[in-house]
Amino acid sequence: MKGDRVEIVVDAGETTRGYEIVATKAGRRVETAVRRGVVEVTEVTRSGVVVRTARFMATRVIALVEHPAQSQPTT
Repeated sequence: MKGDRVEIVVDAGETTRGYEIVATKAGRRVETAVRRGVVEVTEVTRSGVVVRTARFMATRVIALVEHPAQSQPTT
């Protein structure tokens, strides 16, 4: 859903780096998966087409926070 976002904090040696993946358009969502020691965050369309992907070594990931989109109140 537009507005979904995932924040990732990664150990980069003597410092940390932060990344943010956001569902940028209506109908897109952000999915996370951990496979074979790799954390993969993808932005996907309604039909399942991958728009972009970010991959991180699982041993280097310090934090992964999912922020669901705020639902619009109906009036």
